[in-house]
Amino acid sequence: MTLFEDLKWRGLIKDISSPELEKKLNEESLTFYIGTDPTADSMHIGHFSSFLIATRLAKYGHKPILLVGGATGLIGDPKPSQERQMITREEVEKNVIGLTKQAESIFGFEVVNNYDWTKDISVIDFLRDYGKYINVNYMLDKDIISRRLETGITFCEFAYTLLQGMDFVYLNKAKGVTLQVAGSDQWGNITTGIEMARKMNDTELFGMTMPLVVDANGVKFGKTEGNALWLDKNKTSSYELYQYLINSDDKCVIQYLKQLTFLSKEEIEEIEAKHNERPEERLAQKALAHEVITFLHGEEEYNKAVLISESLFSGNIANLTLEEIESGLKDVPNFEIDSECTLIDLLVNNKVASSRREAREFLTAGSITLNGEKVTDENMMINKELAIGNKAVVIRRGKKKYYMGLFK
Repeated sequence: MTLFEDLKWRGLIKDISSPELEKKLNEESLTFYIGTDPTADSMHIGHFSSFLIATRLAKYGHKPILLVGGATGLIGDPKPSQERQMITREEVEKNVIGLTKQAESIFGFEVVNNYDWTKDISVIDFLRDYGKYINVNYMLDKDIISRRLETGITFCEFAYTLLQGMDFVYLNKAKGVTLQVAGSDQWGNITTGIEMARKMNDTELFGMTMPLVVDANGVKFGKTEGNALWLDKNKTSSYELYQYLINSDDKCVIQYLKQLTFLSKEEIEEIEAKHNERPEERLAQKALAHEVITFLHGEEEYNKAVLISESLFSGNIANLTLEEIESGLKDVPNFEIDSECTLIDLLVNNKVASSRREAREFLTAGSITLNGEKVTDENMMINKELAIGNKAVVIRRGKKKYYMGLFK
């Protein structure tokens, strides 16, 4: 299977600027770039598929350059429905540092910042050297721009596509870049760069876009959509990432395996066949979680995520550290414990039970566990001495309902 065929099979190609690109990808060694604007100090899973293609192409002899948009990030790519909130220069600079470190550590390729070649260009030079080559009617035909015309678009946003086009022209001259790769929402910006290079330098550049990674409801993964899964384990822990991936919808999981892993066609088809035979075992989801987390965070982090998940599912939390418990239970109902109290008071005061009578019913039925141990004595004293790490008290009601109390 050729590189282009593999990318097509994985569903990683939406648009290409020229039919010639297929042969170039299969037979030549291209220098290409893929970029992101520093709207946060970490990439999220929506970036992962796009940036992962840099590694895929590198395996076939192409040279990737990763661009962090310190200049374009100060402007903001137009959103389809409304103006993007501007962020401060200080925040952009902080995010550039975070993204650069992350891109270098995860993917290991050269990282450039478009602020470096944009900061010294005057407005007059920008308009004369770049703006004169792109017709306004051409820009109005761009999908995002045309969709914003009814509600209004600022000149700042309108000019964004020129800045990204300028990046493509600059990188072609400075680094020999001939291909830009991006998510499908960047097609208009890519083609602006191709047009600019053709008119300015009589140079043919190429573009390729990938479909955006979406969830079962068709919503793309992203910070704006409120469902961001950060690649930084300090923002989204390996356990949280594991939980999301292991609960991937059956309708999406095989496509995720194609887009987000390096498993071969044969391996994925074998997993798919076994998954279809025994979907309750979630074999595809387990494979997905293993591949993604080990790539991003390493085998040790993956094993820790599995341990936390299995321990919480079984209620056997004795082997978990305080840090692991806090990571695994940060989204369950949490409450503070001011001072020593009885078990029944703890249950009622923190709404584990709606009344003392209901609390006694739970205890009598053996439905309450404390730090993994079944408890029945309503007068049992709850204090820091029995808390995990002298801090956390973990209550489980029934098989799945968790609560976590933290001593001040």
